[in-house]
Amino acid sequence: MKTKAYSKAELAMLYFPDCDPHVARVRMSSWIRRCTELQKRIEACRSSKFAKYYTAKEVALILEYLGSPDGT
Repeated sequence: MKTKAYSKAELAMLYFPDCDPHVARVRMSSWIRRCTELQKRIEACRSSKFAKYYTAKEVALILEYLGSPDGT
């Protein structure tokens, strides 16, 4: 998977392709909240908690902690 900036909905849909985009975002947020170290690291590099996109650095962290959505 390419490490680049993704909208939150776009990245969530890669992890939950059979869900509505809103539901996928909620599930993704839940996964991140449950992984407290990941949440702390994302918050440390995030400019705004209301951002609509994950930066490439945040995506790299998500992939590190949650793995690739395609299982590779």
